[in-house]
Amino acid sequence: MGDLLQPWHLIVLAIVAFLLFGAKRLPELGKGLGEGLKGFKEGLRGINDPAPPTNTAQNTPPPPPSSTPADQK
Repeated sequence: MGDLLQPWHLIVLAIVAFLLFGAKRLPELGKGLGEGLKGFKEGLRGINDPAPPTNTAQNTPPPPPSSTPADQK
């Protein structure tokens, strides 16, 4: 079967992509692909990493609001 990613194969793929999408759309497609891969990697990292410990200080209720003379009018 041989190597699938030989230099000639990559050149032919680049020419076909250029003909199908044009020079204007190729940078946009590359940017979208890069952002998608970055998001995918971040998602995988979130699945593999254990959950961070919960902070009990965040679960306490806020103190009651203090009354000021302006509120009593």
